[in-house]
Amino acid sequence: MSSSSFLSSAAFFTILLVLHPGFCHVSDGAQHATYIVHMAQSQMPSGFDLHSLWYDSSLRTVSQSAQLLYTYANAIHGFSTRLTPEEADSLMTLPGVISVLPEHRYELHTTRTPLFLGLDVHNADLFPETGSSLDVVVGVLDTGVWPESKSFSDVGLGPIPSTWRGGCEAGTNFTASLCNRKLIGARFFARGYEATMGPVDESKESRSPRDDDGHGTHTSSTAAGSVVEGASLFGFASGAARGMARRARVAVYKVCWEGGCFSSDILAAIDKAIDDNVNVLSMSLGGGTSDYYRDSVAIGAFAAMERGILVSCSAGNSGPSSSTLSNVAPWITTVGAGTIDRDFPAVAVLGNGKNYSGVSLFKGDPLPDKMLPFVYAGNASNAANGNLCGPGTLIPERVKGKIVMCDRGVNARVQKGEVVKAAGGLGMILANTAENGEELVADAHLLPATAVGEKAGDIIRHYVLTDPNPTASVLIRGTVVNVQPSPVVAAFSSRGPNSITPDILKPDLIAPGVNILAGWTGSKGPTGLASDARRVEFNIISGTSMSCPHVSGLAALLKSVHPEWSPAAIRSALMTTAYKTYKDGKPILDVTTGKPSTPFEHGAGHVSPTTAINPGLIYDLTTVDYLGFLCALNYTPSQIRSVSRRNYTCDPSKSYSVADLNYPSFAVNVDGSGVFKYTRTVTSVGGAGSYSVKVNSETTEVKISVEPAVLNFKEINEKKSYTVTFTVNSSKASRSNSFGSIEWSDGKHVVASPVAISWT
Repeated sequence: MSSSSFLSSAAFFTILLVLHPGFCHVSDGAQHATYIVHMAQSQMPSGFDLHSLWYDSSLRTVSQSAQLLYTYANAIHGFSTRLTPEEADSLMTLPGVISVLPEHRYELHTTRTPLFLGLDVHNADLFPETGSSLDVVVGVLDTGVWPESKSFSDVGLGPIPSTWRGGCEAGTNFTASLCNRKLIGARFFARGYEATMGPVDESKESRSPRDDDGHGTHTSSTAAGSVVEGASLFGFASGAARGMARRARVAVYKVCWEGGCFSSDILAAIDKAIDDNVNVLSMSLGGGTSDYYRDSVAIGAFAAMERGILVSCSAGNSGPSSSTLSNVAPWITTVGAGTIDRDFPAVAVLGNGKNYSGVSLFKGDPLPDKMLPFVYAGNASNAANGNLCGPGTLIPERVKGKIVMCDRGVNARVQKGEVVKAAGGLGMILANTAENGEELVADAHLLPATAVGEKAGDIIRHYVLTDPNPTASVLIRGTVVNVQPSPVVAAFSSRGPNSITPDILKPDLIAPGVNILAGWTGSKGPTGLASDARRVEFNIISGTSMSCPHVSGLAALLKSVHPEWSPAAIRSALMTTAYKTYKDGKPILDVTTGKPSTPFEHGAGHVSPTTAINPGLIYDLTTVDYLGFLCALNYTPSQIRSVSRRNYTCDPSKSYSVADLNYPSFAVNVDGSGVFKYTRTVTSVGGAGSYSVKVNSETTEVKISVEPAVLNFKEINEKKSYTVTFTVNSSKASRSNSFGSIEWSDGKHVVASPVAISWT
C-alpha cells in the first residue's frame, strides 16, 4: 500500500513522519541531501546584476556539479540545492550566507458546516456577495485540485480580479484551460520532492496541479467552494455543499506527493503565492516542531504576513496527548478541530438483546436479516496483534460468514474492514481503545461496519469473549442532525501547551473538523484504498486538515468586509468572539474525557463568524512587533534574519518580553512565587464606547488584576492599553494547570481572551 493510499484511507490525515519530536531530515541514503540556503540579499557584490547569478556563483565555489533547485525572492532570499554535508559546511563560510538548513518533510493533517456556523440565509446580509467579496483569493497548499468538481464552477462570477498575477500551469492530465473564473490559479512544485525521491511516478499521480489524492480538493472546496445543490456521499449528509467563502476565488499550489511534502517545494509555493497576490493562505500540513528560524512553514508565513496575507494552518492530529501542536508561530493562525451537530449512526446489535450506537458511512447491500456468528479478531488470528485486523493477520476459516470485532489502532480504520472482507467476513464492529475514548469518526467502509466508542467496545468485547455462542449484526441508520452536545473537541486534535514558545497560547481556536463533506478527486475511492473502485464527487473525512480551511474561508469573508484589516486583526476578531460554552451556558466538552475542555484544547474557543464580523475591539500586530518577539526569544541577528529576511538589530537598551506581544490570549508559565505583568493594546473597530473588564479564574492560587478596569473610546480606530498582573502565591499552589478569561464589554460586544496558567 503506498503512503498516499494510507494517508487517504485514514479518515483523518495525520502522520508525523519521525519518531523523535523534530522534523524529518531528508537525504537520498547517499551523501547528498537537499539544503535551503538563506542569503543576505543586501550583501550581493556589485559585480552581479541578478541575485540568481550571485547564488549560482556562490554554489559553484563549493560544488561544480550542484544545481539550483529553486531560487526564492519572497518567502526567503536564497535558494535550494543538493549538497554533501561537507559542501554545506563550506557554503556556510561564504560571505552573504546566513544559514544552510537541511530539507524537512511535512505530511498532510488529514455541507452542514455553513449552517452550523450561522452562515445561512438569515445572516446573508452580514457578508456581501458583490464587490470586494469577489476579489478575495484563497491560496491552498496541498495535493492539488480536481478541476472538474462542481465545487469549482464559476457560474455567476465576474472577471478575474485585476490584482491577480497568478497563472495556470499545464502538466500531466491538466491543461491551462481547466482554470476558470473560480479556480483562477493552479501550480505544482516537485523539484524538491524529485531531488530526493526520484521522478514523480506518473502512472500513480499526475505531475501537474491535478489532485489524485483527494485531500487538496477537499480542503480547497471547504474554504471557498461554490454552492452545489444535492451534494452527498452515497446519500449521507445530503444537501447543498458550499465553501465558507463561496464567492471567493481559489488558487491551488500542489506541494504534496505520495512521498510527502518537502520544504523546498513548500517555500517555492509560498514564494509564488505571495507574487501571485493571494489574500489568504491555507496549509493543512505539518511535521513536528522546530525553532522558527529552522521551520520553513514559519519562515514562509512570516513573509506572507508582511504582505498582508493571513496564513491559516492545521494544529495537527496527534491528540489527545499534550504538547503535540504543529505550526505554532504567532504569525500563523493555528486551528484545532471540533465536531458539528450531524452524525451517521450505525447500530451494533448483539445476540444478548443489547444494542450499541456507533457510526458508519457504508452504502451497499445490507446484512442478512438474521443474527450472524460473531468473533473477536484476536481469536481469529495467529498474529500477536491480530485484534487490530492488520493485512494478512486473519484466518479465513475462523471469520468466513461472520461479524468480526476489530480494535482501533496502528493501521487505517477502513483498511481493517478491507482485511475482514478479504478473509470472508460479512461485517465489522470497530472498537475504540483508550487513546480515542468516545470519539466517533465515520468511514465509507467496504462492508457493513460500525465504529463504537471505548465504553461500548469494552462491553461488546466482553460479550464476544465470554458468550458460548455470540452473534451480532450491524444496522446502518443514515444521517441525523441537531446532535447534542456539539461541538466537542475531537480526540485527535493536537493540544497545547506550546512546546516552542510556552508563553504563546496555542491552538488559537477550533473549527469543524469531524465528518466534513466536501469535494473529492475522481482518481480514488472515498477510502483511498487501492481496492476501492467506487468513485464519488464528494467525500466525508475528518482531521485538523478539515478545520483549517474552514478558518481560511472565514478569514476570506472577513477580509472581504474589512479589506483594511491586517492578518492579526482578522485572527483577533475570530479569536475574541469565539464561544466556549453551549447555549445552556455549560462549557464545551472534550470528547476524550467527557469533561470541559480547556484553552490547551480549544484555544480561544469555537469560531463564530457572525460575531467576528463586528468584534468591537481588536488586538493588532505589525512586523515590528514580531521582530520584538524574536528579540525576546534571544534570537541572534543571523536567526532573526533567517526568519525576517532583514538585518535587524535588537535594541540593547530595551527590555524585550514575550509577554508583551499583543496577542489575544494569555499563557502564563509559573516557576514559583512572583509577579508576572502582561501588556496589551486594543483598537476600537466599533466606534466610541466604554468597555469594562471582567476577570474569570478557576483558581485562587494566582491573583489576576487588570489596570485600568475601564477603557473609554471616543472614536473608531482609537487605541488603548492595559496591563494584566498575575500574582502567584506558591505557598497555596497545587502546581496544576488552571484556566480563566479576561473579557472586555461595552454591553454590546464581548471581547474575550483565554488565560492558561501552567507550572514549569
